[in-house]
Amino acid sequence: MSPRKKRRITMIVLGLSLLVAASGLIIVGIGQGGQFFRLPSEIAENPPGARTIRLGGLVKDWTRGATHEFTVTDTQTDIRVQFTGIVPDLFEEGADTIVTGHMEDGVFIATEVLAKHDEEYRPKELTDAFEDRGIELTN
Repeated sequence: MSPRKKRRITMIVLGLSLLVAASGLIIVGIGQGGQFFRLPSEIAENPPGARTIRLGGLVKDWTRGATHEFTVTDTQTDIRVQFTGIVPDLFEEGADTIVTGHMEDGVFIATEVLAKHDEEYRPKELTDAFEDRGIELTN
């Protein structure tokens, strides 16, 4: 086999290998990030185990302290949340929130808390998720 033909075959094999690797990364990325967050009802129907997820909904029953305790609800299901740290200034009862963390003994242990940034804005993802489940929200 000529050196030119060997080089061409090597380049084709290398190109196909890169294509397979890139496709695998895309598939894994879609599987992990296909949904920005899950509603409490979705978590109740399909518990995530100990893996890290995002939980989205409305804040209620907030107890302030070194460890903040509050409930995230989608008006159908409530999930109790604990968070140690500083919550955003706009975090309050009735506000939209998305928290990152994991379930532990029936309580969501949050490592990050996000809150909506003004009274007029509700993230499209949150609105869509509520609408998909037939839940009507008022601002």
